[in-house]
Amino acid sequence: QVQLVESGGGLVQPGGSLRLSCAASGTMFRIYAMGWYRQAPGKQRELVATITSGGSTNYADSVKGRVTISRDNAKNTVYLQMNSLKPEDTAVYYCNAPRDESSYLWSWGQGTQVTVSS
Repeated sequence: QVQLVESGGGLVQPGGSLRLSCAASGTMFRIYAMGWYRQAPGKQRELVATITSGGSTNYADSVKGRVTISRDNAKNTVYLQMNSLKPEDTAVYYCNAPRDESSYLWSWGQGTQVTVSS
């Protein structure tokens, strides 16, 4: 049973930065593509960024240039560095391994809340 534990969220002012972490236990983490997703109140969960097992990355247009996804396979951890945060980035952030565009390999973790507000 794979467990995903997200951390690093918090309250930050517009323009600020946060680094999110997601630790995955119980899996051969390095062979899987990983993604960060977010869900704002009243909205569907959406893709933020993905990283393949080989390190290739992809970003949603809404965060491109402000966000960097990375991974440390030795620590079974994927990171999301977020800069120049905007109020519209406010959401609960989750990680998972995408199976395809609409399904995922593992159960969702508890997520980490990011609130961007002055």
